[in-house]
Amino acid sequence: MRTLVPRLRHHPWVSAVPAGFSAVGLLLAALVAAPVSSAAADSGCRVDYAVNQWSGGYTAAIKVTNLGPAVTSWRLTWTYGGDQQVTSAWNAGVAQSGKAVTVTDAGWNGALATGGSADFGVQGTYQAANPTPSDFAANGVSCGGATAPTDPGTPTTTPPPSSGCGGAVICTGFEDQSGTTPSGAWQFTAPDCQGTGTVTVDTSVAHSGGKSIRVEGKAGYCNHAFVATTADLSSVGPVYLRMWVRHTTALPAGHVAFVSMPDSSQGGKALRIGGQNGALQWNRELDDATLPAQSPAGVAQSAPLPTGSWQCLRFMVDTSNGHLDTWLGDQQVPGLHQDGVPTADIDQQWLSRTTAPRPTGLRLGWESYGGGDDTLWFDDVAVGSAPIGC
Repeated sequence: MRTLVPRLRHHPWVSAVPAGFSAVGLLLAALVAAPVSSAAADSGCRVDYAVNQWSGGYTAAIKVTNLGPAVTSWRLTWTYGGDQQVTSAWNAGVAQSGKAVTVTDAGWNGALATGGSADFGVQGTYQAANPTPSDFAANGVSCGGATAPTDPGTPTTTPPPSSGCGGAVICTGFEDQSGTTPSGAWQFTAPDCQGTGTVTVDTSVAHSGGKSIRVEGKAGYCNHAFVATTADLSSVGPVYLRMWVRHTTALPAGHVAFVSMPDSSQGGKALRIGGQNGALQWNRELDDATLPAQSPAGVAQSAPLPTGSWQCLRFMVDTSNGHLDTWLGDQQVPGLHQDGVPTADIDQQWLSRTTAPRPTGLRLGWESYGGGDDTLWFDDVAVGSAPIGC
């Protein structure tokens, strides 16, 4: 029976293979690297397959490189030698029938020039063994066998990101706050200028526990109201941020921001997360670049921030190469993914600057550059150098 595996996230080898596994931070803790490659002289592709496994489960970060003529889409196949079962995937579509696995590109990562590559990942389970596949083929062309793969038989102890904070630099549900005014490790701030917006500790609405940070965001330029951590993030890299946020009003057409990170690579100006044209976006204060580009096609690759319920938002800033990633819940947002490879309507503006961001702090709140009142709550905030799940 052919089992379809749900696609979690996503660009076209003449068929279709998965792309941009920007969340490779998921595998940083304990990689069992198994490069699978073949020479360009007798193969049109190369596959790199790196496994992170634990007892009964695994994730694999996979990179497929086109060594032949340019293609507009791709399809990668392999056969498992053990009893592995793929349960989910990101940056690609995956189907499994018995031991045979077929991966197709996500659309936005399908076009590969000669030498171009696409990254994706799968997650799965196994009971007896999890050997590395050795019969990769892209669009029907063999990518060759594994070359000196590391034995994956010894399980590691690193599961996928959990909702716990682990060794995070910041891990708070704001339960240690007393009174209604933020204090201690979190202080009110109004970068640049202050208006009528307010920040308070709320005991009536919380994601967990009994407290959260409430922000009454007001419309109008220069109406900044934030709570800022006193923690220094300048030595954290890459930077992974997980937070739960709830708000009352849909993101407006005008530009707003609710996360602001002072960035030393911009001379202290902010790396910002907020919205525009009704959808989530990244914004770089130095040159006002946005991710995605604010064209209709670009905005369509982002996502709105649902109102009236708690939402888990996760972000990644790679301080070594400038790559960015964003997840709303467990779904990676294509328009908020930047892997250094130019993607139409997504990162034209962003790639005009090549210096990697270097966040040094974190501010949560609201700033508007025109219209846009909103009430927001923040809870269960964590920042560290490894992925932190919802």
